[in-house]
Amino acid sequence: MRAREPDLDGYIERGGVKIHYEVFGTGGPTILLLPTWMIAHSRVWKLQVAGLARHFRVVTFDPPGNGRSDRSTEVGAYDARRKTEYALDVLDAVGVERAVVVGLSAGAAQALQLAGDHPERVLGAVFLGPALPLGPPAPGRADIAAAFHDPAPTLPPSRTPELEGDPDEHWAKYNVAYWAEHYEDFLWFFFGRCLSEPHSTKGIEDSVAWGLETTPELLALDASADKPDEHATRALAARVRCPVLAIHGARDGIVPLQRSETLVELTGGELVTLEGAGHMPHGRDPVVVNGLIRSFAERVGGLPDARRTWTRGASRGKRVLYISSPIGLGHAQRDVAIARELRTLHPDVQIDWLAQHPVTRVLEAAGETVHPASAELASESAHIESEAGEHDLHCFQAWRRMDEILLADFSVFHDVVESTDYDLVIGDEAWDVDYFLHENPELKRFAYAWFTDFVGWLPMPDGGRREALLAADYNAQMIAHIERYPRLRDRALFVGDPGDIVPDAFGPDLPGVREWTEQHYDFPGYVTGFDPSAYRDREAVRDELGYHPDEKVCIVTVGGSGVGGDLLERVIAAYPQAKAADHALRMIVVAGPRIDPASLPRHEGLEIRPFVPELYRHLAVCDLAVVQGGLTTCMELTATNRPFVYVPLRHHFEQNFHVHHRLQQYGAGRRLDFHDATPDGLAEVIGQELGRAVTYRPVAAGGAAAAARLLAEML
Repeated sequence: MRAREPDLDGYIERGGVKIHYEVFGTGGPTILLLPTWMIAHSRVWKLQVAGLARHFRVVTFDPPGNGRSDRSTEVGAYDARRKTEYALDVLDAVGVERAVVVGLSAGAAQALQLAGDHPERVLGAVFLGPALPLGPPAPGRADIAAAFHDPAPTLPPSRTPELEGDPDEHWAKYNVAYWAEHYEDFLWFFFGRCLSEPHSTKGIEDSVAWGLETTPELLALDASADKPDEHATRALAARVRCPVLAIHGARDGIVPLQRSETLVELTGGELVTLEGAGHMPHGRDPVVVNGLIRSFAERVGGLPDARRTWTRGASRGKRVLYISSPIGLGHAQRDVAIARELRTLHPDVQIDWLAQHPVTRVLEAAGETVHPASAELASESAHIESEAGEHDLHCFQAWRRMDEILLADFSVFHDVVESTDYDLVIGDEAWDVDYFLHENPELKRFAYAWFTDFVGWLPMPDGGRREALLAADYNAQMIAHIERYPRLRDRALFVGDPGDIVPDAFGPDLPGVREWTEQHYDFPGYVTGFDPSAYRDREAVRDELGYHPDEKVCIVTVGGSGVGGDLLERVIAAYPQAKAADHALRMIVVAGPRIDPASLPRHEGLEIRPFVPELYRHLAVCDLAVVQGGLTTCMELTATNRPFVYVPLRHHFEQNFHVHHRLQQYGAGRRLDFHDATPDGLAEVIGQELGRAVTYRPVAAGGAAAAARLLAEML
């Protein structure tokens, strides 16, 4: 799922070739993100579009030969001048007279030609790692041009190309004949060199997928098309009169830094060197690149400087920005409880919430203040739902594929904390904030507290060696973040106790999860979000909620996301059989805020309800609950000592490993795998568990107050 869908899309046609374009946003100057080498299409800009489109009109288009543009077999379709004409036609089609043009790598040639030959159309030009013939190639590539059309070399493919780099001699794969026989292996090699920074597996994986949307034959055709030589490029650069910004990674192994240095000398432009960065910093360091593009576009586009009010520290009230994870509703319940306890310690504190649906339902019901910028957040819940199958959600891979949404939401967060002075930012599994602050620590200008109820990405067994390596790589990056910037998280809180942490290791040659977490986290205990002791008189609460003493109440709920619909349908199908076996059964199915109750099957006597505020009250007095494997609901049932059956989502590592381990520590619940959760199987299990007396290990009270005390120290 994209972070932002286009507001407009269409095609232009030139020379019989149709070129697909997209437009995002409506305000401010226009930014034209040009295609790079046709080995990738316009999704190469996926980490730029959503953030920039909040402030500008952003236009992208696919190159000929990739994406949704035509796969022409005419070499003229790929000539440099024709590509520039495509850009002009796109601007005409969307009604843009002048734009800030941005060229990446091979796309720098189009940006330069637009700026030099069509100055009336260009407000300014940004060049990222410009692959322009302005000097010698990068070390290791010196002999490539001479050998480009030689017979294919005999080279071994990489066994795990997304994690293990190729030696320099593998530049021989940059060869038309090699592409014809080993195209995908070339892609792994090439993009591994483009994204040479550690922990770049997702960017490499995406780039290879984009490369596979074209063919080696078309790539060879593009490589043989007419392009300006160094003399023509220098003459073109000398004609540029608009402002120029070059951005170049100091460790670029594709295009040497000298080429950007030469370009800014010829154009009178500005050069920003990114130390430690490679050839595609827009993908690996998008926060800094997006900030540079935005500042440049604001300057050349004549936008007024943003006005900001500063208040002396002694005159400020205490102000907190609270970010609650939108994946389900469990985080919201505990976060509201912590916020209430924090107010008892600091009655004057103002808490703003940066949150999205379905969390906003809980916050609004609790009378909390939701920051207006929340409306600009890209939906993480919708992405998770788009990744789900039949009670199947590969949580780790879904999170990896949420990268552009996480970045878009971080850009909203960054604008909020830049425009308002917050004393404390609290992130309850705010993965975007935590990750990008560690990647860009200079942006932190507030106290920062991090919450989580699990630590460590764990691979699913059927993911094989590749998934195990990827999970370990993500864990290693997280560990490196904390070790490099140990005080970026001023306080890290694990919602639970050390025994709740899985006994696994983060990966080969990495520390144990429990030992490492104990060293880096505080443990306030579990936060239920309510007082379980208030439900000891179950009959009184049942009477208040409308449940009769002679009923056996079964609550069926799957949390705040929409991924549990398949489980609901199976339990609904089991209802007639379960009811026939026990006439006292009263089953209530809670669809939640993201499942339409009207979409679910009906049976006589079965109750289907939409979102139920304070659902924990109903769970606390039920005779049985059938739930997904989410931690919050399971722990609410554990805290109130109610029998329950939990069915973890397949491939959801948190539910299958972290939550399951914790429930085992409490001796709570009965696990049922989805393949056994047939209507017959569920009816039998419901009959066995309905009203069964259970005794779990007690859940300690006071977690919200303990967490609030730790946070209060930071104010």
